Amino acid sequence: MSGGEDPDDGPARRVALVTGGNRGIGLATARRLSRAGHRVAVTYRSDPPPEADAHNLTCVRCDVTDHESVGTALAEVTERLAAPEIVVCNAGITRDRLVLRMSEEDFGAVIDANLTGAFRVAKQAVRSMVRARWGRIVFISSVSGIAGQAGQANYAASKAGLIGMARSLAKEFASRNVTVNVVAPGAFSTDMLAALDEKQLGAIVERVPLGRVGDPDELAAAVEFLASEDASYLTGIVLAVDGGLSMG
Repeated sequence: MSGGEDPDDGPARRVALVTGGNRGIGLATARRLSRAGHRVAVTYRSDPPPEADAHNLTCVRCDVTDHESVGTALAEVTERLAAPEIVVCNAGITRDRLVLRMSEEDFGAVIDANLTGAFRVAKQAVRSMVRARWGRIVFISSVSGIAGQAGQANYAASKAGLIGMARSLAKEFASRNVTVNVVAPGAFSTDMLAALDEKQLGAIVERVPLGRVGDPDELAAAVEFLASEDASYLTGIVLAVDGGLSMG
Protein backbone atom coordinates (compact mmCIF):
# COMPACT_ATOMS: atom_id res chain seq x y z
CA MET A 1 0.00 0.00 0.00
CA SER A 2 1.38 3.43 -0.93
CA GLY A 3 2.66 5.39 2.04
CA GLY A 4 2.72 2.42 4.45
CA GLU A 5 4.65 -0.68 5.35
CA ASP A 6 4.23 -3.85 3.35
CA PRO A 7 2.71 -6.93 4.97
CA ASP A 8 6.14 -8.28 5.83
CA ASP A 9 7.17 -5.07 7.60
CA GLY A 10 9.79 -4.42 4.95
CA PRO A 11 10.67 -1.02 3.52
CA ALA A 12 7.76 1.29 2.77
CA ARG A 13 6.62 1.14 -0.85
CA ARG A 14 5.97 4.61 -2.19
CA VAL A 15 4.68 6.31 -5.31
CA ALA A 16 7.59 7.93 -7.13
CA LEU A 17 7.66 10.39 -10.02
CA VAL A 18 10.74 10.97 -12.18
CA THR A 19 10.56 13.85 -14.65
CA GLY A 20 12.47 13.35 -17.87
CA GLY A 21 12.42 9.65 -17.16
CA ASN A 22 12.30 8.40 -20.73
CA ARG A 23 16.07 7.88 -21.16
CA GLY A 24 19.52 8.21 -19.64
CA ILE A 25 19.85 9.05 -15.97
CA GLY A 26 16.10 9.60 -15.56
CA LEU A 27 15.20 6.18 -16.92
CA ALA A 28 17.94 4.47 -14.90
CA THR A 29 16.59 6.17 -11.76
CA ALA A 30 13.01 5.16 -12.52
CA ARG A 31 13.99 1.54 -13.08
CA ARG A 32 16.07 1.50 -9.91
CA LEU A 33 13.19 2.86 -7.83
CA SER A 34 10.87 0.31 -9.42
CA ARG A 35 13.25 -2.52 -8.51
CA ALA A 36 13.18 -1.23 -4.93
CA GLY A 37 9.44 -1.89 -4.91
CA HIS A 38 8.10 1.61 -5.50
CA ARG A 39 5.31 2.36 -7.96
CA VAL A 40 6.99 4.66 -10.45
CA ALA A 41 5.72 7.16 -13.00
CA VAL A 42 7.96 8.88 -15.52
CA THR A 43 7.29 11.96 -17.59
CA TYR A 44 8.40 12.60 -21.14
CA ARG A 45 7.97 15.61 -23.39
CA SER A 46 7.92 13.99 -26.84
CA ASP A 47 8.95 10.34 -26.93
CA PRO A 48 8.09 7.81 -24.19
CA PRO A 49 10.72 5.32 -23.07
CA PRO A 50 11.18 2.25 -25.29
CA GLU A 51 8.59 -0.39 -24.53
CA ALA A 52 11.25 -2.82 -23.32
CA ASP A 53 12.50 -0.26 -20.77
CA ALA A 54 9.06 0.86 -19.62
CA HIS A 55 8.17 -2.39 -17.84
CA ASN A 56 6.37 -1.55 -14.56
CA LEU A 57 6.58 2.20 -15.28
CA THR A 58 3.60 4.53 -15.70
CA CYS A 59 4.44 6.91 -18.55
CA VAL A 60 2.88 10.39 -18.64
CA ARG A 61 3.41 13.19 -21.13
CA CYS A 62 4.53 16.46 -19.52
CA ASP A 63 6.23 19.69 -20.57
CA VAL A 64 7.83 21.15 -17.44
CA THR A 65 7.96 24.59 -19.09
CA ASP A 66 4.15 24.72 -18.95
CA HIS A 67 2.39 25.12 -15.60
CA GLU A 68 -0.84 23.54 -16.82
CA SER A 69 1.00 20.56 -18.34
CA VAL A 70 2.68 19.91 -15.00
CA GLY A 71 -0.64 20.07 -13.18
CA THR A 72 -2.28 17.72 -15.68
CA ALA A 73 0.58 15.23 -15.41
CA LEU A 74 0.47 15.21 -11.60
CA ALA A 75 -3.29 14.73 -11.66
CA GLU A 76 -2.89 11.78 -14.04
CA VAL A 77 -0.23 10.17 -11.85
CA THR A 78 -2.40 10.67 -8.78
CA GLU A 79 -5.40 9.11 -10.53
CA ARG A 80 -3.47 6.12 -11.87
CA LEU A 81 -1.25 5.45 -8.84
CA ALA A 82 -1.64 7.94 -5.96
CA ALA A 83 -0.12 11.29 -5.07
CA PRO A 84 3.67 11.11 -5.54
CA GLU A 85 5.61 10.81 -2.30
CA ILE A 86 9.02 10.75 -4.00
CA VAL A 87 9.74 13.28 -6.75
CA VAL A 88 12.95 13.31 -8.77
CA CYS A 89 13.30 16.47 -10.88
CA ASN A 90 15.51 15.40 -13.76
CA ALA A 91 13.94 16.94 -16.89
CA GLY A 92 16.17 19.44 -18.62
CA ILE A 93 17.81 20.67 -21.81
CA THR A 94 21.15 22.03 -22.99
CA ARG A 95 21.95 24.78 -25.48
CA ASP A 96 25.71 25.01 -25.19
CA ARG A 97 27.44 28.04 -26.68
CA LEU A 98 30.20 30.41 -25.68
CA VAL A 99 28.58 33.37 -23.96
CA LEU A 100 29.44 35.84 -26.74
CA ARG A 101 27.43 33.64 -29.12
CA MET A 102 24.64 32.79 -26.67
CA SER A 103 21.35 34.56 -27.27
CA GLU A 104 19.03 35.64 -24.48
CA GLU A 105 16.57 33.07 -25.81
CA ASP A 106 19.20 30.32 -25.45
CA PHE A 107 19.89 31.42 -21.89
CA GLY A 108 16.26 31.83 -20.90
CA ALA A 109 15.07 28.55 -22.42
CA VAL A 110 17.57 26.52 -20.40
CA ILE A 111 16.76 28.36 -17.18
CA ASP A 112 13.04 27.85 -17.79
CA ALA A 113 13.32 24.11 -18.47
CA ASN A 114 15.98 23.17 -15.92
CA LEU A 115 15.34 25.51 -13.00
CA THR A 116 11.86 26.98 -13.30
CA GLY A 117 10.58 23.63 -14.56
CA ALA A 118 11.85 21.94 -11.40
CA PHE A 119 10.20 24.69 -9.35
CA ARG A 120 6.86 24.08 -11.10
CA VAL A 121 6.98 20.36 -10.38
CA ALA A 122 8.18 20.66 -6.79
CA LYS A 123 5.69 23.39 -5.89
CA GLN A 124 2.70 21.40 -7.11
CA ALA A 125 3.90 18.00 -5.86
CA VAL A 126 4.89 19.09 -2.36
CA ARG A 127 1.33 20.00 -1.32
CA SER A 128 0.29 16.37 -0.87
CA MET A 129 3.61 15.58 0.86
CA VAL A 130 2.99 18.33 3.40
CA ARG A 131 -0.48 16.95 4.10
CA ALA A 132 0.89 13.42 4.50
CA ARG A 133 3.87 14.67 6.55
CA TRP A 134 6.28 12.58 4.49
CA GLY A 135 8.07 13.31 1.27
CA ARG A 136 11.31 13.15 -0.67
CA ILE A 137 12.33 15.63 -3.36
CA VAL A 138 15.59 15.10 -5.24
CA PHE A 139 16.88 17.61 -7.78
CA ILE A 140 19.33 16.39 -10.43
CA SER A 141 21.93 19.14 -10.74
CA SER A 142 25.41 18.78 -12.27
CA VAL A 143 29.06 19.30 -11.43
CA SER A 144 28.79 22.17 -13.92
CA GLY A 145 26.58 23.88 -11.35
CA ILE A 146 29.35 23.54 -8.77
CA ALA A 147 32.48 24.29 -10.78
CA GLY A 148 31.14 25.98 -13.93
CA GLN A 149 31.94 24.97 -17.49
CA ALA A 150 33.02 26.99 -20.52
CA GLY A 151 30.23 27.09 -23.09
CA GLN A 152 27.58 26.27 -20.49
CA ALA A 153 26.82 29.56 -18.75
CA ASN A 154 23.08 28.92 -19.08
CA TYR A 155 23.25 25.25 -18.06
CA ALA A 156 25.63 25.87 -15.15
CA ALA A 157 23.46 28.75 -13.91
CA SER A 158 20.34 26.58 -14.00
CA LYS A 159 22.04 23.72 -12.17
CA ALA A 160 23.58 26.02 -9.56
CA GLY A 161 20.15 27.54 -9.05
CA LEU A 162 18.76 24.13 -8.17
CA ILE A 163 21.14 23.97 -5.21
CA GLY A 164 19.96 27.27 -3.75
CA MET A 165 16.33 26.38 -4.37
CA ALA A 166 16.72 22.92 -2.81
CA ARG A 167 18.27 24.32 0.35
CA SER A 168 15.53 26.93 0.66
CA LEU A 169 12.81 24.30 0.23
CA ALA A 170 14.61 22.00 2.67
CA LYS A 171 14.26 24.68 5.33
CA GLU A 172 10.64 25.44 4.43
CA PHE A 173 9.41 21.84 4.59
CA ALA A 174 11.63 20.17 7.19
CA SER A 175 8.97 20.57 9.88
CA ARG A 176 6.61 18.51 7.70
CA ASN A 177 9.11 15.64 7.33
CA VAL A 178 9.74 16.47 3.68
CA THR A 179 13.42 16.31 2.73
CA VAL A 180 14.90 18.09 -0.28
CA ASN A 181 18.31 17.09 -1.59
CA VAL A 182 20.49 17.47 -4.68
CA VAL A 183 22.52 14.96 -6.67
CA ALA A 184 25.21 16.45 -8.91
CA PRO A 185 26.34 13.98 -11.58
CA GLY A 186 29.63 14.24 -13.42
CA ALA A 187 30.41 12.40 -16.65
CA PHE A 188 28.05 9.49 -17.32
CA SER A 189 27.58 7.16 -20.27
CA THR A 190 24.48 8.84 -21.69
CA ASP A 191 23.44 10.07 -25.14
CA MET A 192 25.14 13.40 -24.44
CA LEU A 193 28.52 11.74 -23.93
CA ALA A 194 27.96 9.34 -26.83
CA ALA A 195 27.94 12.35 -29.16
CA LEU A 196 31.57 13.15 -28.30
CA ASP A 197 34.48 11.87 -30.35
CA GLU A 198 37.24 9.72 -28.84
CA LYS A 199 39.54 12.69 -28.23
CA GLN A 200 36.87 14.71 -26.44
CA LEU A 201 35.85 11.75 -24.30
CA GLY A 202 39.47 11.01 -23.44
CA ALA A 203 39.97 14.59 -22.25
CA ILE A 204 37.00 14.24 -19.88
CA VAL A 205 38.10 10.87 -18.50
CA GLU A 206 41.60 12.28 -17.92
CA ARG A 207 40.14 14.76 -15.43
CA VAL A 208 38.25 12.11 -13.44
CA PRO A 209 40.33 10.72 -10.53
CA LEU A 210 38.66 7.30 -10.85
CA GLY A 211 39.66 7.29 -14.52
CA ARG A 212 36.31 6.41 -16.10
CA VAL A 213 32.82 7.69 -16.81
CA GLY A 214 29.98 6.57 -14.59
CA ASP A 215 27.17 4.17 -15.33
CA PRO A 216 23.70 5.76 -14.97
CA ASP A 217 22.73 3.08 -12.46
CA GLU A 218 25.48 4.34 -10.13
CA LEU A 219 23.83 7.75 -10.11
CA ALA A 220 20.42 6.12 -9.67
CA ALA A 221 21.72 4.31 -6.57
CA ALA A 222 22.47 7.66 -4.94
CA VAL A 223 18.96 8.91 -5.73
CA GLU A 224 17.44 5.70 -4.39
CA PHE A 225 19.26 6.21 -1.10
CA LEU A 226 18.17 9.84 -0.72
CA ALA A 227 14.58 8.75 -1.41
CA SER A 228 14.69 6.04 1.23
CA GLU A 229 13.78 5.87 4.92
CA ASP A 230 17.49 5.48 5.68
CA ALA A 231 18.08 9.07 4.50
CA SER A 232 15.48 10.55 6.85
CA TYR A 233 18.08 12.77 8.61
CA LEU A 234 19.55 14.18 5.40
CA THR A 235 18.13 17.34 3.90
CA GLY A 236 19.66 20.24 1.98
CA ILE A 237 22.73 18.26 0.96
CA VAL A 238 24.53 18.26 -2.40
CA LEU A 239 25.88 14.82 -3.27
CA ALA A 240 28.39 14.88 -6.13
CA VAL A 241 28.46 11.55 -7.96
CA ASP A 242 31.32 12.24 -10.31
CA GLY A 243 34.29 9.94 -9.70
CA GLY A 244 36.02 12.72 -7.77
CA LEU A 245 35.83 15.25 -10.62
CA SER A 246 34.63 18.16 -8.43
CA MET A 247 36.74 17.21 -5.42
CA GLY A 248 38.28 20.24 -3.77
